[in-house]
Amino acid sequence: MRTVQELANEIGLSAGDVREYGEGIGKIPVALVRDTVARRSRGKLVLVTGMTPDSHGEGKTVTTIGLAMALRQGGHRAIACLRQPSLGPVFGIKGGATGGGRATVEPAVEINLGLSGDFDAVTAAHNLLAAVVDNHLYHGNALGIDPPQVTWPRAMDVGDRALRHIVLNAEGSASSGPRPGGFVITAASEVMAILGLSRDYTDLKERLGRILVAARTDGTPVRAADLHVAGAMAALLRHALQPNLVQAVDGTPVLVHGGPFGNIAHGTCSRLSIELGLSLCEYTVVEAGFATELGAEKFVDIAGRIGEFEVSAGVLVVTLRGLRHQGGAPADSSDVPSLPAVTRGLANLGQHLANLSTLGIPAVVAINRFPTDTAEEIEAVATFCRERGVPAVPSKVFSEGSEGGRELALAVVARVGEGHVSRFGYPIGTPPLEALELLVTRFYGGRSVRVEPDAAEQLATFARWDESAGPVCVAKTPLSLSDDPKVLGGPSGFTATVRRFSRSAGAGFTVAYLGTIQTMPGLPSRPAAESIDLDADGRVLGLR
Repeated sequence: MRTVQELANEIGLSAGDVREYGEGIGKIPVALVRDTVARRSRGKLVLVTGMTPDSHGEGKTVTTIGLAMALRQGGHRAIACLRQPSLGPVFGIKGGATGGGRATVEPAVEINLGLSGDFDAVTAAHNLLAAVVDNHLYHGNALGIDPPQVTWPRAMDVGDRALRHIVLNAEGSASSGPRPGGFVITAASEVMAILGLSRDYTDLKERLGRILVAARTDGTPVRAADLHVAGAMAALLRHALQPNLVQAVDGTPVLVHGGPFGNIAHGTCSRLSIELGLSLCEYTVVEAGFATELGAEKFVDIAGRIGEFEVSAGVLVVTLRGLRHQGGAPADSSDVPSLPAVTRGLANLGQHLANLSTLGIPAVVAINRFPTDTAEEIEAVATFCRERGVPAVPSKVFSEGSEGGRELALAVVARVGEGHVSRFGYPIGTPPLEALELLVTRFYGGRSVRVEPDAAEQLATFARWDESAGPVCVAKTPLSLSDDPKVLGGPSGFTATVRRFSRSAGAGFTVAYLGTIQTMPGLPSRPAAESIDLDADGRVLGLR
């Protein structure tokens, strides 16, 4: 493993610029990021997204790492930008999020189990605000908060469905009796979104102060700034705002920073890490959470608006396993070759290609190869893509590292050379419900949106508070283009149901919850945590 100083030198930073945070891990000061961004022009941004995944994913992280490795091997200055892993998936069904095979990011164990403590800082800042709200109620409630209208939950970074709905203040107090509450997973916290979108410490503190926590009895909003706690929250996050510098298995520099989920938040790494990568490297390869209708759209319409990022090319990761699944193959046989199932599943790929086209992103399809894939199936995918003017190339970075991504890197460089850049999915200033309708009809294949009465009332409240500006962040299942995880392929003509809205005033967007999406996931029947162990020498075993 290369030293942090060697990594810094490769991307044009001096050895003293980066603070070591353990072996192979560096923290880059926020002031240095801002200075570097101000002095240098931007390189090209390559966005890695995917088709609709099954429960195990389709290999976006592996592809992101492998593509950066292949670009570097081809003589380009390249860097990958990834989100930090959440302990929810690490201990749940998906396992770690540091790639696999010969396309990993290191030190993998440290990255998967907390890295530099950024998630802990987000959790602490989130829960500090929750504690201050209840403390204010206990000490007389000078702000006139209506306890049933406290909307700020607690947070923790482990999936625990038993904490979705809890009773707070069970013993009661003079100013507040028992009331319902709950937990979200840290990746779903607005504090995590704010961390990922903040420009600097001043912006961080201002955004934290705008967080909506409750309503008063007169119907007016209460914010974190009203409770005088934004400064303390920012203090907890002072190191967490600094991007983390690590490396791929071959020594390619990687920035791992921020961790909002793609299905319930905006789903990409931090603004600061992307800005830094673009200012230092010819190619910055960024992974977006889940498929195009969630990850790519949110990147362009949320992160892209705030950070003023333009995508020069998009890599759409596809697997034959995923296409078979979308084509109706039983879950326990998706690894069994089936040309008919793949052919049916191409409807899903077609919608995702159309989504990238709508966003103005020139696409390359990366076929993430598995040993069970057949030549006939691969040719069916390649033909489907060629007919739509999109190159489709095999990706073998899992088994072959940078060499297995050479063809993909060449295709991406060619696409970037065409000179196209991304465009927003809807105009700036579009009202939230209108923006949501455009997303459902253009990106999901739906016909209309149905808003439940409680959700309509929430949206009306935000309008009264003058909190309707900014983009919409959709929270929905990642397992379907629709809001129903059981609907596969390329569905059309459905009505998407909005169960509720919430306002992330500090992050600057409105969240629309479709279907039955949960902000606190549960563990599966056999969680990955059961396979993780520690040996007598302190080595972590079984982390996948």
